[in-house]
Amino acid sequence: MTKITIARIYITEAEKKLNPIMTYLHDVAKAKGVTVFRGISGFGASGVMHETRLTDLSLDLPLVIEFFDAPERCEEFIKYLSEIVEGDHIISWEGLSR
Repeated sequence: MTKITIARIYITEAEKKLNPIMTYLHDVAKAKGVTVFRGISGFGASGVMHETRLTDLSLDLPLVIEFFDAPERCEEFIKYLSEIVEGDHIISWEGLSR
């Protein structure tokens, strides 16, 4: 078993931060794994509800970017990404990889 850190970043589509974050994690940091989840509904500290309906095409839905790597590498990634995304929109926890 190998220790890993798993991290999640919470943003919305309208923030236009997905591409810079993915470029960093893929091209620069070379994270072991990254997945982006697109939410159908959500809200943050502002209380504004971001959601999709059949009658509209929302371009401001919640996004969750999840990545994992060795703990020391994730610490570096998070430090860099904290300058792009508000610090309280990034969470992380330890895990084990087989």
